[in-house]
Amino acid sequence: MRTIHHLIGGAATTGAGGRRADVFDPNTGRVQAHVVLADPADVDAAIADAARAQVGWAATNPQRRARVMFAFKALVEAEIDTLAEMLSAEHGKVIADSRGDIQRGLEVIEFACGIPHLLKGEFTSDAGPGIDVYSMRQPLGVVAGITPFNFPAMIPMWMFGVAIACGNAFILKPSERDPSLPVRLGELMLEAGLPAGVLQVVHGDKVAVDAILDSPLIRAVSFVGSSDIAHYVYSRGTANGKRIQAMGGAKNHGIVLPDADMDQTVADLVGAAFGSAGERCMALPVVVPVGKATANELRERLLPEIAKLRLGVSTDPDAHYGPVVSAAHRDRIESYIGMGVADGAELVVDGRGFSLQGHEGGFFVGPTLFDYVTPTMQSYQEEIFGPVLQMVRAESLAEAITLPSQHQYGNGVAIFTRNGPAAREFAATVDVGMVGINVPIPVPVAYHSFGGWKRSAFGDTGIHGTEGVKFYTKLKTVTQRWPGLDAGAAVTDSSFVIPTMK
Repeated sequence: MRTIHHLIGGAATTGAGGRRADVFDPNTGRVQAHVVLADPADVDAAIADAARAQVGWAATNPQRRARVMFAFKALVEAEIDTLAEMLSAEHGKVIADSRGDIQRGLEVIEFACGIPHLLKGEFTSDAGPGIDVYSMRQPLGVVAGITPFNFPAMIPMWMFGVAIACGNAFILKPSERDPSLPVRLGELMLEAGLPAGVLQVVHGDKVAVDAILDSPLIRAVSFVGSSDIAHYVYSRGTANGKRIQAMGGAKNHGIVLPDADMDQTVADLVGAAFGSAGERCMALPVVVPVGKATANELRERLLPEIAKLRLGVSTDPDAHYGPVVSAAHRDRIESYIGMGVADGAELVVDGRGFSLQGHEGGFFVGPTLFDYVTPTMQSYQEEIFGPVLQMVRAESLAEAITLPSQHQYGNGVAIFTRNGPAAREFAATVDVGMVGINVPIPVPVAYHSFGGWKRSAFGDTGIHGTEGVKFYTKLKTVTQRWPGLDAGAAVTDSSFVIPTMK
């Protein structure tokens, strides 16, 4: 049986601990590998090695750091087909979706290639008599990222690309459910010229997470996962004096106004709700049609499109989506479907009990559609994270805006309309961090920043973009004056008050 190792100090290692976890093939339900799980000693060894390597890396000028990013990007692009197959084999998403996962991560690497410009400070000449003021952004030191199973390529690259380009060393703790690709990304960074130790990949569970959060050498931690764990990471990390950005769960809404392009809206909703089996924090699991006629038409149009959806193994080029990541997650999704029925919602399409011929042991969940869902239902209030679309009917735009605004999550939201003023009002007033106007999955491009509100995000900075650069650096401001160098220069009297610019 294949064993997936840590990458510490530039070399594969099983570490000091003897614990292992199973890595499943979601298409068949069978164990395909074992991944080593770090003990605190393994995490400490990786951190100590990273601290050693970071000193020299921080002293490397930003242009040379950018060249490593350029080389890494080229290596990933050359290997993208193999990487996508590796990702799909452990996650279950279809190959085309895995390629998209990798490509969206590479877009942040492209952004990080501009680090010489991004790290430029500000300069003011003659801020006072003979006084200049300038600022610089310097690396924090050793930082860490704890990443989820659903984007094992994109989210690690969102984090380590910017952090390493800024001059930090990075400890990556990926999900133990699909750990092979993060290790390969670490190997490709070494091939690109990154010094050994600047990027460490350490597998683990809560033991490794706590070791990262408690280490005095870790200056900042970035996290993506469920909201409860995000809050835990934020609370424990900040209590230990760390800078934390912790992205949590979501319950994204799509508001459909009567004037929406219904053909495009239906296509967008089906892709956003069921793509990648709904295992995306920016999926769109709630649709809010405004008005009875809009709701009835939307429901009628959704049904044949849902019926066309093809579930298949991750290597099936004709499949729209594949299995979910684990049997436990499949069972959790199906329990929420049962919960919706018990709460009184109308189950229009039931995806429970789906079985794929020849892959009966796979972790498949069929597409599911609910109508007449209400805000008091538990299945609406909580994140399902599966191929389940819930319809919540609203009578007005104001009522539709209230639904996502009052929800505990505030990651993303979308509106479908041809009405510009209504869209402007929606974007300005909805209490959600990322807004799409006729865009069902409003994930910002790499040079903007990603981040939700409320229980979707803990911390004050977003991921990637300029917010990412700020998160992984500290600001230093210098005020300088050069006294006359000739021997006869006058000496001014001491001043005992704070200096001002008179």
